[in-house]
Amino acid sequence: MPTCELVIFDCDGVLVDSEPISNGVLAELLSSEGLAMTLAQARAEFQGLLLSEVRSRVEQRLGRALPEDWIANYEREREAVFRRELSPVAGAASTLAIVRAAGVAVCVASQGKLSKTRLSLELTGLRELVPPDALFSAEQVRSGKPSPDLFLHAAATMGVDPGACAVVEDTPSGVAAAVSARMRVFGFAADGDEPALRDAGAEIVHRLEEVPERLGLGD
Repeated sequence: MPTCELVIFDCDGVLVDSEPISNGVLAELLSSEGLAMTLAQARAEFQGLLLSEVRSRVEQRLGRALPEDWIANYEREREAVFRRELSPVAGAASTLAIVRAAGVAVCVASQGKLSKTRLSLELTGLRELVPPDALFSAEQVRSGKPSPDLFLHAAATMGVDPGACAVVEDTPSGVAAAVSARMRVFGFAADGDEPALRDAGAEIVHRLEEVPERLGLGD
């Protein structure tokens, strides 16, 4: 395999254990709007989507518009639970440290807003392991995942050719984005749909520590 110069990590579900929280809050708010939803259903239907896409799909299901401030209310409720409960994914800190110690750059590329990524990394003690100029969001590009735009933007900003990048993702749409960007991609399947990740084109890992091992980094 080509030498890896940059590892691009998704944030939610890869570095921070946010998906149960985010989708739990989503299920509660949608149920209160008349669309009965469990955590499992919310994850299956909406995980990996932009909030604007979630809103559009929900409004189609309901046959009416959600309140104008629905997204703002959701973000506020989610942040409150994040501050109480958010934790890092097992192995996140050590994996970031191993990759960086090997002289390979790291960055984070998320569908979410930069403010959300910064808060998530700060709350979980991971912020100091990612350079401040190495955070990227779908809000910075024309199209989010599964478009390759976000990963290509991250690679270009970091000054690395796409072919020298590896991506760590936990959703099929993220894997598809990395494949389209012609980057090596690891599907983190500890809490995800392993067959769907594999079908999208990922190499499967069940522990984050497997990523530097697969890349030949560290001891």
